[in-house]
Amino acid sequence: MDDCTRRQLIDLIKREVVLATGCTEPVAVALCATKAREVLGREPEKVELFLSKNVYKNAMGVGIPGTGMIGLPIAVAIGIVAGDSDRQLEVLNVDEYDVLKAKRWLERHTDDVSIGVKVICDKLYIECVCKAGEDSARAIISGRHTNFTLVEKNGMKKHSMMQESDSNPCGDDETGCCKLSVEKVLEFATTSPIEELRFIHDTVRYNAAAAEEGKKGYGLCVGKILMEANRSGDTVHTVVSNTVAASDARMDGCTMPVYSNSGSGNQGICCTLPVYEYAKITGVDEERMIRALIISHLMSIYVKQGIGRLSALCGIVNASIGVASAITYLQGGGYEQVCYAIKNLINTIAGMVCDGAKPSCALKMSTGLYSAFVSAELACHDKVVDATDGLSERDVDCSISNLGRLGHDGMNETDDIVLDIMTHKKN
Repeated sequence: MDDCTRRQLIDLIKREVVLATGCTEPVAVALCATKAREVLGREPEKVELFLSKNVYKNAMGVGIPGTGMIGLPIAVAIGIVAGDSDRQLEVLNVDEYDVLKAKRWLERHTDDVSIGVKVICDKLYIECVCKAGEDSARAIISGRHTNFTLVEKNGMKKHSMMQESDSNPCGDDETGCCKLSVEKVLEFATTSPIEELRFIHDTVRYNAAAAEEGKKGYGLCVGKILMEANRSGDTVHTVVSNTVAASDARMDGCTMPVYSNSGSGNQGICCTLPVYEYAKITGVDEERMIRALIISHLMSIYVKQGIGRLSALCGIVNASIGVASAITYLQGGGYEQVCYAIKNLINTIAGMVCDGAKPSCALKMSTGLYSAFVSAELACHDKVVDATDGLSERDVDCSISNLGRLGHDGMNETDDIVLDIMTHKKN
């Protein structure tokens, strides 16, 4: 692999695998509110939010770190009274005093915060309007959780179409010389100088710490209960329970940051901890573990590119594909076996629906991970679903493309129905 492509892939991973405090949709909403307040120059008297249905769905039922509360109003309040837009996806990493200030602001302004769904927009769209007296400020995030496409005060643009710095040495984008495939992911992960890949080990430290915290009992306690039930010390059960404990904590409002993948903390957890835990239990050396972590994260990024940043398809699907690929590699499988594992998994969990971020996401993560291990085990025995089955084709990249088409184009009505159900419950 040439140096240009290798540097691009490293930059891509570093851009997509970043620290985040709290579920990334309410975090992004808080970030947008923070920016609007900063541009307004004072505390707003009124806040208006306009969100895509996907953002709204993922933000309405998840715990907000350190608050003991769920949903958007408290996330907005933290952004208004204590946010710093320079902190990006760690904008909710604030202290108890800031949380108290936010709660008091929300008590005073309960009727002054309005939230609406914008119909025609990007699937990841957040618009925040802050008003005080005769002044108003507007900020828009679109496409990516930290990508401000518009910032204005009193109708005058302050920052239009903000582009992230061009860290691409080839002057090309992700679809240029960096266009991904299963073969390219494996070539990069297995042949790049190990010193260039060691940065990925940081994901272990943060995400494993969140898992340890999760074992204390958060949300549905999926990880904790599975761990207590695993009396035989089964490897797969150990890996799964240690991983989903981090999701338990994160979805229930734990304040600890984790490394995310493609804008999702749960996907970052899923791509990291199973690989680390499996390598630790089976005695894999550090270099091979690091290469497996790269496979897991980059394969998930590749699959996610076709699905889209937000979708009616649960993000655990692409993250589990990353895990299955990495576990197959750790078990001694080559390119062919990794392809088998991916096809097996696509035909297992392709239809898993995203019904918002909430504590039960840990259950979906456990389902994806158990399926990933089954798919990898079959692959290492040279067993693969037929090309005539479901979304599978003979070519693995075509199979991944089919999955992307399902998630990006085929489930739009599903999104509408899921959101309608969530917003019209009778309980």
